[in-house]
Amino acid sequence: MNIGNMSESEKTYSLIKKSLDASVNRGQVIANNIANVNTKGYKRHYVTFEESLEQSKKNLGLDITNKNHITHSEKYGEIDIKRDESTGMRMDGNNVDIDNEMTNLAANTLKYNALITELNSRLSLKRYIVNGGK
Repeated sequence: MNIGNMSESEKTYSLIKKSLDASVNRGQVIANNIANVNTKGYKRHYVTFEESLEQSKKNLGLDITNKNHITHSEKYGEIDIKRDESTGMRMDGNNVDIDNEMTNLAANTLKYNALITELNSRLSLKRYIVNGGK
């Protein structure tokens, strides 16, 4: 997510949008892990988004008080899919824990629904303002 010359509203919208993208990717990765629960040698995958956003959080607060200041246009909140190389309890080398994956799926669904609710709320407020309070 490039935050160069965005307003606060645009930053918030971009963050919600990127979070939704991460949630969709996470759902697909979890579904793939569940589908491969019995595949010999399969290693589970996971999505990192919040971690990369947290890591760069300190840099997000840069203020530009003059139009001649250099803008900070680094990217933040990159979505990465990583492979968990840890060993599992199973003899076939598969490290997918179905209970953990189902818990992650439920948590991801709750996050996704909360993000959709927030986005709908923001869009409803903008629609209300544009329509002059009607």
